[in-house]
Amino acid sequence: MRYTTLGHSGITISPICIGGMSFGEASPDFHQWTLDAAGTKGVIKRALELGINFIDTANCYAFGTSEEYIGAALRNLGVRREDVVLASKVFFNEGHLSREAINREIESTLKRLGTDYLDLYIIHRFDYGTPIEETMEALDALVRAGKVRALGASAMYAYQLHNMQHVAQQNGWTTFTSMQNHYNLLYREDERELIPVCRQFDMALTPYSPMASGHLCRSTWNSDSKRSTTDSTMRNKYDAAEAMDMPIIARVAELAERHGVSMAQIALAWHWARGVEAPIVGCSKPERVDEAVAALDVSLSDEELAYLEELYVAHELVGPQARPGEKPLAGTTTPKLVSTLR
Repeated sequence: MRYTTLGHSGITISPICIGGMSFGEASPDFHQWTLDAAGTKGVIKRALELGINFIDTANCYAFGTSEEYIGAALRNLGVRREDVVLASKVFFNEGHLSREAINREIESTLKRLGTDYLDLYIIHRFDYGTPIEETMEALDALVRAGKVRALGASAMYAYQLHNMQHVAQQNGWTTFTSMQNHYNLLYREDERELIPVCRQFDMALTPYSPMASGHLCRSTWNSDSKRSTTDSTMRNKYDAAEAMDMPIIARVAELAERHGVSMAQIALAWHWARGVEAPIVGCSKPERVDEAVAALDVSLSDEELAYLEELYVAHELVGPQARPGEKPLAGTTTPKLVSTLR
């Protein structure tokens, strides 16, 4: 396993991050396809065996049970805390990114994970209702208190990230060291502005949905998997662009056949070829971890990269929170508040 650095934090991470949205108690009203505690342990065990040390989750995933299952798996496997990089998020909760909410949610997250600190604490979205200064000062206080080692951000507009980083720099507060944005061969809008701003601030890219919720893993648009048939958030993110995206999917399938690898491995290899530090990969079973790690050996030529990217056209934004008064953007379904359940 080759390793890289999480932006300017100095934290060493594997080039693959295991995504915690696949873990937790299944919900008939939200995610019906998540893994139970035993399944979670199996995926994490295999990831650690193969050298993956980076695990990402959020306070809202499976209403908090994702964090619980991850914490239990690490304890049951006897993993030393210093051998794993744990990330979680805050926003989809009461109070969003207010000082009170951040201070409350970090304590709940630490308790569910069974640890006294996070390696990376990520703001899940931008909060229009809380002053940037309040959010950044509260996050900085967590770092100074030793509860968090580094800070990250997730899907937002480039100007919002720039403003937050600027406020932190002006006040001597901790800046963001990573960006968890929506980025894959079917959605490349962040190449315009957000990714250049991330690089300006020496931030690592840890994109979510690197395989477009499975669309880059098969030659057909739909499948009969439980996620494909029940995940309305996935449909909201991708279905409107099916006609534009299917020709790209066909090229992924063509290159996969040419290389003798899976489509998922081509999709992941594209990320690393474009400088991504650690795409976040959701795994439904240990074998998917093996497949992701094997993708590190897939090398794409400049001609192949151009061939994969040639047909892309501009998409509607999917991910950032809509500005107040605007129509909500695709893929921004808000889960029920964790604090009302746990």
